[in-house]
Amino acid sequence: MNKELVLSLDHVTSGYRTGGIFKRGTYQEVLHDLSFDVRHGEILGLVGESGSGKSTLARTILGMVTPDAGEVIHYTKRPQMIFQDPYSSLNPAYNVEWILQEPLRIYGKYDAAERKRRCQEMVERVGLPLECLEARPNELSGGQCQRVSIAQALIQRPRFLIADEPVSALDVTIQAQILDLLRQLRDELDLSYLFISHDLNVVYQLCDRVLVMKKGCIVEQGTVDEIFDHPKEDYTKQLLAAAE
Repeated sequence: MNKELVLSLDHVTSGYRTGGIFKRGTYQEVLHDLSFDVRHGEILGLVGESGSGKSTLARTILGMVTPDAGEVIHYTKRPQMIFQDPYSSLNPAYNVEWILQEPLRIYGKYDAAERKRRCQEMVERVGLPLECLEARPNELSGGQCQRVSIAQALIQRPRFLIADEPVSALDVTIQAQILDLLRQLRDELDLSYLFISHDLNVVYQLCDRVLVMKKGCIVEQGTVDEIFDHPKEDYTKQLLAAAE
């Protein structure tokens, strides 16, 4: 086991079939021969325009899409996901405590007292008061809901998280708070992230390295300073110009 890595993609190609009975319709290849690593303790940014394959890549890493070629290698247990829209990712019928306890109930290892203790510890860790445990998602603000979503992703104590546009639905002030929280949790819990975003300014603030994706291919990768200060590919230059 490589202790320096949490994830490796080795020449991964994947896609899906559209239409047809039992999804036997036209095959659409989305990811083309992708190879990269996520290193222990880093925040790796993934940028690209809509339709470039970012979400399919996340689904492939999570095991929701099976690669047609190549291999996805996990060096820790499977990552958890932080979604773009916390309201749609949290069950509106239940309060926060039920939502956070559900993965622990499914896991089946902890009794009721231990599940309750872990939920209380986690909501405090993400900066929420204990009273939020009794609230339903629609009774919370967008920023509070995203903190619950982060707590839900962390409740089973993974070492690697995929964050898919986790601040794009929030206003700028709340964005900054959530980014600060993600940095803090990375340091406190020894986490690694794949941070997916179309917002290059957010990526510059948060990430250590960046992958630039275009039409299912990684066209450029490097440190944040390398990509932002000395981009090599015309596509990367266009993305940076559009962000200014």
